[in-house]
Amino acid sequence: MDDMIYVAMAGAKQTALAQASNSHNLSNASTPGFRADLDAFASLPVYGPTYASRVYASDERAGVDLDPGVITSTGRDLDVAINGSGYFAVQAPDGAEAYTRAGDLRITAQGLLTTGAGHPVIGNGGPVAVPPFERIQIGGDGTISVLPLGQSGGTLAVVDRLKLVNPSEGGISKRPDGLLGTAEPADADAAVRVESGAIESSNVNTVDALVKMIELARLYEMNVKTMQTASENEATTNQLLSIS
Repeated sequence: MDDMIYVAMAGAKQTALAQASNSHNLSNASTPGFRADLDAFASLPVYGPTYASRVYASDERAGVDLDPGVITSTGRDLDVAINGSGYFAVQAPDGAEAYTRAGDLRITAQGLLTTGAGHPVIGNGGPVAVPPFERIQIGGDGTISVLPLGQSGGTLAVVDRLKLVNPSEGGISKRPDGLLGTAEPADADAAVRVESGAIESSNVNTVDALVKMIELARLYEMNVKTMQTASENEATTNQLLSIS
Protein backbone atom coordinates (compact mmCIF):
# COMPACT_ATOMS: atom_id res chain seq x y z
CA MET A 1 0.00 0.00 0.00
CA ASP A 2 2.87 2.33 0.67
CA ASP A 3 3.98 1.95 -2.97
CA MET A 4 0.65 3.32 -4.14
CA ILE A 5 0.71 6.24 -1.71
CA TYR A 6 4.31 7.13 -2.59
CA VAL A 7 3.64 7.19 -6.32
CA ALA A 8 0.52 9.34 -5.87
CA MET A 9 2.24 11.68 -3.41
CA ALA A 10 5.19 12.23 -5.74
CA GLY A 11 2.83 12.77 -8.66
CA ALA A 12 0.80 15.37 -6.76
CA LYS A 13 3.91 17.28 -5.68
CA GLN A 14 5.41 17.42 -9.18
CA THR A 15 2.04 18.34 -10.70
CA ALA A 16 1.88 21.30 -8.31
CA LEU A 17 5.31 22.41 -9.57
CA ALA A 18 4.12 22.15 -13.17
CA GLN A 19 1.03 24.19 -12.24
CA ALA A 20 3.27 26.92 -10.83
CA SER A 21 5.35 27.04 -14.01
CA ASN A 22 2.27 27.16 -16.23
CA SER A 23 0.71 29.88 -14.07
CA HIS A 24 3.93 31.89 -14.37
CA ASN A 25 3.74 31.66 -18.15
CA LEU A 26 0.09 32.66 -18.16
CA SER A 27 0.70 35.63 -15.86
CA ASN A 28 3.29 36.92 -18.35
CA ALA A 29 1.08 36.58 -21.42
CA SER A 30 1.05 40.38 -21.78
CA THR A 31 4.71 40.98 -20.83
CA PRO A 32 6.64 42.35 -23.84
CA GLY A 33 9.26 39.95 -25.17
CA PHE A 34 8.56 37.25 -22.56
CA ARG A 35 9.69 33.73 -23.46
CA ALA A 36 7.65 30.85 -22.06
CA ASP A 37 9.22 28.13 -19.91
CA LEU A 38 8.92 24.56 -21.17
CA ASP A 39 8.25 21.69 -18.74
CA ALA A 40 8.18 17.92 -19.13
CA PHE A 41 7.29 15.03 -16.82
CA ALA A 42 9.62 12.06 -16.41
CA SER A 43 9.19 8.78 -14.50
CA LEU A 44 12.32 7.94 -12.52
CA PRO A 45 13.15 4.84 -10.45
CA VAL A 46 13.94 4.86 -6.73
CA TYR A 47 17.32 3.23 -6.17
CA GLY A 48 18.11 1.06 -3.18
CA PRO A 49 17.27 -2.35 -1.66
CA THR A 50 13.54 -3.26 -1.61
CA TYR A 51 12.75 -0.15 -3.71
CA ALA A 52 12.67 -1.86 -7.12
CA SER A 53 8.88 -1.49 -7.41
CA ARG A 54 8.88 2.22 -6.62
CA VAL A 55 8.98 5.06 -9.13
CA TYR A 56 8.44 8.75 -8.80
CA ALA A 57 7.42 11.51 -11.18
CA SER A 58 9.63 14.50 -11.80
CA ASP A 59 8.65 17.80 -13.39
CA GLU A 60 11.75 19.02 -15.20
CA ARG A 61 12.38 22.29 -16.99
CA ALA A 62 12.85 21.26 -20.61
CA GLY A 63 14.14 24.64 -21.72
CA VAL A 64 12.69 27.90 -22.96
CA ASP A 65 10.42 28.56 -25.92
CA LEU A 66 12.37 30.87 -28.25
CA ASP A 67 9.63 31.28 -30.86
CA PRO A 68 8.98 34.97 -31.67
CA GLY A 69 5.97 36.86 -30.41
CA VAL A 70 3.71 39.12 -32.45
CA ILE A 71 5.12 42.53 -33.42
CA THR A 72 2.63 45.36 -32.92
CA SER A 73 3.05 48.92 -34.12
CA THR A 74 2.81 51.51 -31.32
CA GLY A 75 4.24 54.67 -32.88
CA ARG A 76 6.22 55.34 -29.69
CA ASP A 77 9.79 56.49 -30.35
CA LEU A 78 11.29 54.35 -27.58
CA ASP A 79 9.50 51.14 -28.55
CA VAL A 80 11.70 48.86 -30.66
CA ALA A 81 11.21 45.30 -31.84
CA ILE A 82 13.76 42.93 -33.34
CA ASN A 83 12.97 41.73 -36.84
CA GLY A 84 13.85 38.04 -37.06
CA SER A 85 16.50 36.50 -34.84
CA GLY A 86 18.45 38.38 -32.21
CA TYR A 87 18.29 39.92 -28.74
CA PHE A 88 18.90 43.18 -26.91
CA ALA A 89 21.84 43.09 -24.50
CA VAL A 90 21.00 44.35 -21.00
CA GLN A 91 22.65 44.47 -17.61
CA ALA A 92 21.18 41.90 -15.20
CA PRO A 93 20.63 42.69 -11.49
CA ASP A 94 23.86 40.83 -10.66
CA GLY A 95 25.83 43.02 -13.08
CA ALA A 96 26.28 40.33 -15.73
CA GLU A 97 25.33 40.75 -19.38
CA ALA A 98 22.02 39.14 -20.24
CA TYR A 99 19.59 39.19 -23.16
CA THR A 100 15.94 39.94 -23.81
CA ARG A 101 13.45 40.59 -26.60
CA ALA A 102 11.63 43.22 -24.55
CA GLY A 103 11.92 46.50 -26.44
CA ASP A 104 9.65 48.67 -24.29
CA LEU A 105 12.45 51.10 -23.49
CA ARG A 106 12.37 53.88 -20.89
CA ILE A 107 14.68 56.71 -19.86
CA THR A 108 15.18 57.25 -16.14
CA ALA A 109 15.44 60.63 -14.44
CA GLN A 110 19.23 60.16 -14.54
CA GLY A 111 19.15 59.65 -18.32
CA LEU A 112 19.80 55.88 -18.22
CA LEU A 113 18.12 53.84 -20.96
CA THR A 114 16.34 50.80 -19.50
CA THR A 115 13.75 48.21 -20.46
CA GLY A 116 10.26 48.42 -19.02
CA ALA A 117 11.41 45.98 -16.32
CA GLY A 118 14.19 48.37 -15.29
CA HIS A 119 17.21 46.54 -16.76
CA PRO A 120 19.85 48.96 -18.14
CA VAL A 121 20.28 48.59 -21.89
CA ILE A 122 23.85 47.98 -23.07
CA GLY A 123 25.40 49.93 -25.93
CA ASN A 124 28.87 50.07 -27.43
CA GLY A 125 30.59 50.86 -24.14
CA GLY A 126 28.23 49.67 -21.44
CA PRO A 127 24.84 50.94 -20.21
CA VAL A 128 23.41 53.61 -22.52
CA ALA A 129 23.09 57.16 -21.13
CA VAL A 130 20.90 59.60 -23.08
CA PRO A 131 21.33 63.38 -22.71
CA PRO A 132 18.27 65.68 -22.49
CA PHE A 133 16.61 65.84 -25.90
CA GLU A 134 13.82 67.34 -27.93
CA ARG A 135 13.46 64.23 -30.07
CA ILE A 136 14.94 60.73 -30.12
CA GLN A 137 15.26 58.24 -32.93
CA ILE A 138 16.42 54.62 -33.00
CA GLY A 139 17.59 53.40 -36.41
CA GLY A 140 17.22 49.98 -37.93
CA ASP A 141 20.77 49.06 -36.88
CA GLY A 142 20.14 50.14 -33.28
CA THR A 143 21.81 53.56 -33.58
CA ILE A 144 20.38 56.03 -31.04
CA SER A 145 20.23 59.64 -32.23
CA VAL A 146 18.79 62.69 -30.48
CA LEU A 147 18.01 66.31 -31.19
CA PRO A 148 19.57 68.06 -28.17
CA LEU A 149 17.30 69.90 -25.78
CA GLY A 150 16.78 73.53 -26.75
CA GLN A 151 17.34 73.00 -30.48
CA SER A 152 14.36 73.26 -32.78
CA GLY A 153 16.03 71.89 -35.89
CA GLY A 154 19.26 70.65 -37.35
CA THR A 155 20.98 67.29 -37.62
CA LEU A 156 20.40 64.58 -35.06
CA ALA A 157 23.45 63.69 -32.96
CA VAL A 158 24.41 60.02 -32.53
CA VAL A 159 24.51 59.07 -28.84
CA ASP A 160 25.19 55.33 -28.87
CA ARG A 161 24.15 52.10 -30.50
CA LEU A 162 22.21 49.26 -28.97
CA LYS A 163 24.20 46.07 -28.57
CA LEU A 164 22.29 43.53 -30.63
CA VAL A 165 23.37 39.89 -30.48
CA ASN A 166 22.34 36.64 -32.09
CA PRO A 167 23.81 33.66 -30.19
CA SER A 168 22.94 30.11 -31.22
CA GLU A 169 19.68 28.87 -29.73
CA GLY A 170 21.41 25.83 -28.26
CA GLY A 171 23.53 28.03 -26.01
CA ILE A 172 20.69 30.11 -24.59
CA SER A 173 19.06 29.38 -21.24
CA LYS A 174 16.76 31.31 -18.94
CA ARG A 175 18.36 32.81 -15.86
CA PRO A 176 16.68 32.80 -12.41
CA ASP A 177 15.87 36.50 -12.87
CA GLY A 178 13.86 35.73 -16.02
CA LEU A 179 16.41 37.12 -18.49
CA LEU A 180 18.17 34.96 -21.06
CA GLY A 181 21.84 34.12 -20.71
CA THR A 182 24.75 32.38 -22.38
CA ALA A 183 27.89 30.77 -20.99
CA GLU A 184 29.99 33.66 -22.32
CA PRO A 185 28.91 37.17 -23.40
CA ALA A 186 27.84 37.15 -27.03
CA ASP A 187 29.48 39.40 -29.62
CA ALA A 188 27.47 42.18 -31.26
CA ASP A 189 25.93 41.12 -34.57
CA ALA A 190 25.51 43.85 -37.20
CA ALA A 191 23.04 41.66 -39.10
CA VAL A 192 20.38 41.99 -36.38
CA ARG A 193 17.82 44.63 -37.32
CA VAL A 194 15.22 46.45 -35.27
CA GLU A 195 11.94 48.14 -36.06
CA SER A 196 11.28 51.45 -34.32
CA GLY A 197 7.83 52.37 -33.08
CA ALA A 198 6.84 48.73 -32.57
CA ILE A 199 6.96 46.18 -29.79
CA GLU A 200 7.06 42.39 -29.61
CA SER A 201 4.53 40.63 -27.42
CA SER A 202 5.02 37.57 -25.23
CA ASN A 203 5.12 34.24 -27.07
CA VAL A 204 2.82 32.58 -24.52
CA ASN A 205 -0.19 30.93 -26.18
CA THR A 206 -2.95 31.74 -23.68
CA VAL A 207 -5.35 29.13 -25.07
CA ASP A 208 -2.78 26.34 -24.72
CA ALA A 209 -1.83 27.58 -21.24
CA LEU A 210 -5.46 27.59 -20.09
CA VAL A 211 -6.04 24.08 -21.46
CA LYS A 212 -2.88 22.89 -19.72
CA MET A 213 -4.07 24.48 -16.47
CA ILE A 214 -7.26 22.39 -16.62
CA GLU A 215 -5.31 19.22 -17.45
CA LEU A 216 -2.89 19.75 -14.55
CA ALA A 217 -5.75 20.48 -12.14
CA ARG A 218 -7.40 17.18 -13.08
CA LEU A 219 -4.11 15.32 -12.80
CA TYR A 220 -3.51 16.76 -9.32
CA GLU A 221 -7.05 15.77 -8.28
CA MET A 222 -6.48 12.23 -9.60
CA ASN A 223 -3.32 11.86 -7.51
CA VAL A 224 -5.09 13.11 -4.37
CA LYS A 225 -7.95 10.65 -4.93
CA THR A 226 -5.42 7.85 -5.39
CA MET A 227 -3.91 8.67 -1.98
CA GLN A 228 -7.38 8.68 -0.44
CA THR A 229 -8.17 5.31 -2.02
CA ALA A 230 -4.90 3.85 -0.72
CA SER A 231 -5.71 5.09 2.77
CA GLU A 232 -9.22 3.60 2.63
CA ASN A 233 -7.88 0.28 1.35
CA GLU A 234 -5.34 0.16 4.17
CA ALA A 235 -8.04 0.87 6.75
CA THR A 236 -10.23 -1.88 5.29
CA THR A 237 -7.34 -4.35 5.25
CA ASN A 238 -6.50 -3.64 8.90
CA GLN A 239 -10.14 -4.12 9.85
CA LEU A 240 -10.29 -7.50 8.12
CA LEU A 241 -7.07 -8.62 9.79
CA SER A 242 -8.36 -7.63 13.22
CA ILE A 243 -11.53 -9.69 12.68
CA SER A 244 -9.58 -12.80 11.75
